[in-house]
Amino acid sequence: MKTTNDFPNINERPPEGRKDDGTSFRVLVVDDSMFVAKQLGQILSSEGYEIVATAADGKEGVDKYKELCPNVDLVTMDITMPKMDGITALEQIMAFDKNAKVVMVSALGKEELVKKSLMTGAKSYIIKPLDRKKVLERIAKVLQ
Repeated sequence: MKTTNDFPNINERPPEGRKDDGTSFRVLVVDDSMFVAKQLGQILSSEGYEIVATAADGKEGVDKYKELCPNVDLVTMDITMPKMDGITALEQIMAFDKNAKVVMVSALGKEELVKKSLMTGAKSYIIKPLDRKKVLERIAKVLQ
């Protein structure tokens, strides 16, 4: 019986979520929508990224970042959340670690908030609904 090893994949390429040394980039996902957090987790995991933690609001995201630092390579941060919004959480993370790489996740129509977050230190942004290709492109660019 033939196995997948008998049919080499001509499109073989290394997963985007791995560093040059073969270890995974570690990502903290901060989003109050369980659906979006799960979707981001699945998109990133499928490319070899490691989801080190998820947080349901900005306050929890800041706490988890501080707890896990320096073992977080990237944070995806929703802008609109209860308790503490993403921009306030971004400010606190940047104050704690000026080299933090944060990618904001925003719904359409929040351009002003996206601009403010980029001026505050976010490295990029992703618009919902999530597009797998765009998510992977933006995150790979930030981690280069």
